[in-house]
Amino acid sequence: MEKYQILKDLIKFNTVQDKQNTKILDYIEELLKAKGFKTNYRSKVLIMSYGENPSFGFLGHTDTVEYIDGWDTDPFTLSQKDNALYGLGVCDMKGGIAAMLDAILNTDLDSLKNGIKLYFTYDEELDFNGINELVNNDETFPDFMVFGEPTDNELIVGCKGLLECDLFFKGLKAHSSTPDKGISANLNAVRFLSELEAFYLSQIKNQVNESFEIPYTTMNVGILKGGSAKNSIPADCYATLDFRLTDSKHADLLLDKMSELCKKYNCENVVIQNIKPFINKIDLENNNKTANYMTEASFMECKSKVILGVGPVTAHEVNEHIETKSYEKLVKQYEELINKFA
Repeated sequence: MEKYQILKDLIKFNTVQDKQNTKILDYIEELLKAKGFKTNYRSKVLIMSYGENPSFGFLGHTDTVEYIDGWDTDPFTLSQKDNALYGLGVCDMKGGIAAMLDAILNTDLDSLKNGIKLYFTYDEELDFNGINELVNNDETFPDFMVFGEPTDNELIVGCKGLLECDLFFKGLKAHSSTPDKGISANLNAVRFLSELEAFYLSQIKNQVNESFEIPYTTMNVGILKGGSAKNSIPADCYATLDFRLTDSKHADLLLDKMSELCKKYNCENVVIQNIKPFINKIDLENNNKTANYMTEASFMECKSKVILGVGPVTAHEVNEHIETKSYEKLVKQYEELINKFA
């Protein structure tokens, strides 16, 4: 097989919003069955395993972001220029999936003490429906899991958590010339957010965890939208909140405070995501690197989990690409992890 044949094949599938999900899973399933793997579960998610007691696992999402104008090459054809490989998803994260498959094909599976389990998910780029399907089906994951998100070959052993909320403020509409007849949903939102920020600054942000590059829980008001006219008291206002958590206790404190403020300012709080942060202590070199972003690893409960993938990290960029040496190094890194933990 050509050195990058698997990656070349994966790039051909248009998996923007999972368009060719069935076809890419058919390809992966056929490849692994030829190596002796069995299919444990198949929907838009695929689970396959080798051995009776898998102690090691890989997970990769097959979907990609949308492709936009400006590419110098065909996004659905793997193209090589000098020492770089170009294609939609080559970094995020078909490069990781291809390296997993190459590493498995290079491994004498009969020599392993236990076994391997592989997970291929969908809808990671939008709503995390694939990983949620696995978690909600009470899947038992191997003790050691590797997630193939792009990291430029650096081992990531921890990620921040995520608390994401939608806020709906209700007021009473009136003409701006008679404000006493109305209740401004916009002003209630501003007051709510001001009090919440003051609470965040005094009770949350000052709790530092140096394990993360940005060593504190962050707060962001992503959307603030209300009202229908300049001369009307707004009856509705909508806001979104995004907290990247260094400590799961922060979510509880913030939700308690928001519950108090909702009563005060006539607001409904809908929690969209509440994902715990994690940091693993693993017997590997350079094992203290963490990430400020969140991946599917954050949804999964297992003894140890790491994120390791290709580079440079050009995810979501026009002319998305990786270096050939990074891909080849990743295949070797995956082989070493298989032999160590499976």
